[in-house]
Amino acid sequence: MKSPWKLIAMVSLLVSAISVTLVACSNSDREPSPPSQTKVADSSDVIDEELMVALAQAKNFHRKAKVYMSDGNLVAATASVRQILSLRFPKGAPEADDVRLDARALLAKLLVSQNQLEEAMRTVDEGLAQSQRESFFVANLHTVQGEIHEARATLADGEGEPGKAKATEERRAAISSYDRSIQINEKLQKQLMEER
Repeated sequence: MKSPWKLIAMVSLLVSAISVTLVACSNSDREPSPPSQTKVADSSDVIDEELMVALAQAKNFHRKAKVYMSDGNLVAATASVRQILSLRFPKGAPEADDVRLDARALLAKLLVSQNQLEEAMRTVDEGLAQSQRESFFVANLHTVQGEIHEARATLADGEGEPGKAKATEERRAAISSYDRSIQINEKLQKQLMEER
């Protein structure tokens, strides 16, 4: 006959094996656990150094422009934002499109504040023509486009009766631009909600 200790050990091992099996089965029904916070990044997770440098440069030019703006030096702020548009990004980086669109929106606003409405509109139109996908930044550019139309309407109002038709046309264009921005943002919001 086997010793009672050996029998207890075998029963304990059997109970442990059954418990592990039950736990494993019940875990398969649950949602997967979130990824480990201590996981070592693989090569696809690492941001390209060239992209990091370009993004850092864009951030610095943007900050510099904000400082110039706070000092009321709109010409220097405009020059700083234009430098963002001349930065070289790695080919195909979606971040490049976003940074450039954001810079174009700020540049257009700076130009509007300097009464350079046609240059501002050209800046926005170029950005919209070059955009690769719908994003918050594209929606924002449409918003800025609406603001330019509003500024044009205000100028036309200043002409009195001769500018009345032009002012009405510009206000309608502003509403159209704002509507386009709203449509893009609603679509993006819906996509985000579906991904959750």
